[in-house]
Amino acid sequence: MSVDVRVVESDADRENALAVRREVFIEEQGVPEDIEMDGEDDEAVHFVATDGDEPVGAARLREVDPGVGKVERVAVVADRRGEGIGRELMATLESAATQRGIERLVMHAQTHVEAFYRNLDYETTSDVFEEAGIDHVEMEKVL
Repeated sequence: MSVDVRVVESDADRENALAVRREVFIEEQGVPEDIEMDGEDDEAVHFVATDGDEPVGAARLREVDPGVGKVERVAVVADRRGEGIGRELMATLESAATQRGIERLVMHAQTHVEAFYRNLDYETTSDVFEEAGIDHVEMEKVL
């Protein structure tokens, strides 16, 4: 895979990550902008996947309790899904979480990608609920 997945460390990387989120969540899935751009980006560690200069994936991680990180905004642009970019994003995120002393990850996963996270050893811990008009489940993984 020629895709580079990394922690965001520059303004350009951050803009690329936000562009992926805008394309996937706001434009493709119809999530209202005020929900997607929720004001919590400044307290998060961001991740971006690029192929050359083209942003193709993004994710963010927030520490919500001591030792507990919340995986959020994991996205891969539509025409690049199925190439392993999501797995690489999650591996990079989990490594960064471990380096930051995070021992457990939690997330609200859209139900249509629940199996993807199960394959990465996440466990479903809730019934289905709606968030931003989309069905989700809570999932978690001990690192």
